[in-house]
Amino acid sequence: MSDASPPATVAAAGPSAASAPQADVAPPGPAAAPASVPFELDGQPAEALPGETILQAAERHGARIPHLCYTEGMRPDGNCRACVCEIEGERVLAPSCWRKPAPGMKVRTASERARAAQRMVLELLLADAPENGADAYRPDSELALWAAELGVTGARFPRRAQPAADLSHPAIAVHLDACIQCTRCVRACREVQVNDVIGYADRGHYARIVFDLEDPMGASTCVACGECVQACPTGALLPRGVWEAGATAAVRFVPAWDPSFRENA
Repeated sequence: MSDASPPATVAAAGPSAASAPQADVAPPGPAAAPASVPFELDGQPAEALPGETILQAAERHGARIPHLCYTEGMRPDGNCRACVCEIEGERVLAPSCWRKPAPGMKVRTASERARAAQRMVLELLLADAPENGADAYRPDSELALWAAELGVTGARFPRRAQPAADLSHPAIAVHLDACIQCTRCVRACREVQVNDVIGYADRGHYARIVFDLEDPMGASTCVACGECVQACPTGALLPRGVWEAGATAAVRFVPAWDPSFRENA
């Protein structure tokens, strides 16, 4: 009697599994759109689109929130604090240009506390405005318009010493007495045009806008693209010809990349 095990039975090779007929599989459909975010805005139900900030959602729902450092097309910076709002359950006010709604969040943009903070920011900025008014260089100064809308007619604080006008550039007049340090010009120069000419120097009371290594604008590496001019909300940066013609001259502020400028000029 042999101890050897019987040889294993080998199955006959048939068609491979890979070549077997497969059932028809429907192609994947389009991905479902992200859901909107339900929240409460000034006591009313509201929805924010995916990625929207409180400010963007509020504007879409018709709520008016003052804002100066934010403008459409640039990343939010949240530094002026004119757009602060009150969020139920939170101790501090939040910048609506930067904060995004969360499901069930209760936001109050015009409560007594929020409006008091918004008006205080505008009043502090008005204190350093040009002596002949926040609209001295632009009749449509955003600071002047928001102050009028919120009923801020003056400032109780002393005006700080302001720098003299810089008229060294042939195309752009610089009046930093109207500057509110919103940094829109910095973002326009660095992030939109990527020229990196405009910067922010020092801190606190001494903080200021500078060109290159604090050069006069006409001696800087500015290429006169005009992106900073159209970004400025107060007329601190203004076309030289407009300034020479007077603040009441009609101005059309157009981003440098706007193709309609050549077509409609």
